[in-house]
Amino acid sequence: MALTHSIARMVTAQVTTASVLILAAGASTANPGVNPAASDGEVFSSEEHDYRLEILHDGLEHPWSIAFLSNGDALVTERPGRLRLIADGELREEPLEGVPEIAAVGQGGLLDVVLHPEFEENRLIYLSYSKSGAEGNTTALARARFEDETLNDVEEIFVADAWGGGGRHFAGRIVFDREGYLYLSVGDRGQQDPAQDTTNHIGTTLRLHDDGSVPEDNPFVGDSDALDEIYTYGNRNAQGMTLHPETGEVWQNEHGPRGGDEINLIEAGLNYGWPVITHGVAYSGEPMGVGSEKEGMEQPLLDWTPSIAPSGMMIYDGDAFPNWQGDVFNGALAKRHVRRVVFDGHEPLHEEELLVEFGERIRAVEQGPDDLIYILTDAENGVVARLAPVD
Repeated sequence: MALTHSIARMVTAQVTTASVLILAAGASTANPGVNPAASDGEVFSSEEHDYRLEILHDGLEHPWSIAFLSNGDALVTERPGRLRLIADGELREEPLEGVPEIAAVGQGGLLDVVLHPEFEENRLIYLSYSKSGAEGNTTALARARFEDETLNDVEEIFVADAWGGGGRHFAGRIVFDREGYLYLSVGDRGQQDPAQDTTNHIGTTLRLHDDGSVPEDNPFVGDSDALDEIYTYGNRNAQGMTLHPETGEVWQNEHGPRGGDEINLIEAGLNYGWPVITHGVAYSGEPMGVGSEKEGMEQPLLDWTPSIAPSGMMIYDGDAFPNWQGDVFNGALAKRHVRRVVFDGHEPLHEEELLVEFGERIRAVEQGPDDLIYILTDAENGVVARLAPVD
């Protein structure tokens, strides 16, 4: 079985609880896009902790990702192509200028935002997004220097060879590992079969240097039948990815078709099977590929049928919720909750659904520098909210 979770994006500097609490100062008092059954400040019970849901900011259009800065501010992407700043507890009305041109089509748009591991020294941030060209649309990566609340030296450093029409399956999650390598997920673009063809980037996880160049020890470097950037292939649409805080492993979740969502452990050169093997079926209900197993193709650590439509991932290692330490948290779009999974190493032991009463599509789940859990809801009036322990 394969496991994955995307640990809250690499927060590079320690921040005091007080500095992050300032985010709440700009919270809206009304949010018509949020289920009224779960009002701001409502207390929820779980198997391990009682927690309070705090709505910090609303009015975001399909927010996709959040990255925390060392001073307690945060950057938030909106899928239509806006990068928003939360500063001094206020969601700035005007988006930041300098974002690359975005192809906001279907599931595409401005996707992930991540800080460089040495952000405090170099001020670099990374953005993933969908990009248009003569051959259709694909997933791209840019970096910029964030200084004085502005984007500077914006440059597109990588464009995936994953072109296709329509707006499906761009993936787009970014993670840095402990050695400073950058991992970027690229979806199958709805094309399926090319995910088994390593002469393109469709349905892959890529491993890059922080400038977009190729590490010499990537698994397919020197192979004329594969592109050098590829780290794994046979991935359908990975919208959650994280670094395990204890082991340094890259964990990833991906959407199945009708069922067969997966958590995978991402390892060099492996084939994760899509669309040859899957634990799901076609949307028509018919079987897909050769079944759920084939020699030479990896099994997930965990699979979900029916589908929960997993999105952002995080592996919790904070002190605010001590009984959740080491657990994997996945946003669920289709099932509208946060899915907590308890693992023993790579073995899943137990699952729990959180925020079911909230009734919102959860796009991102992140651990903040204050050790609280932050979520983004995928809606026209999306929110930044957080889970705080009840004293």
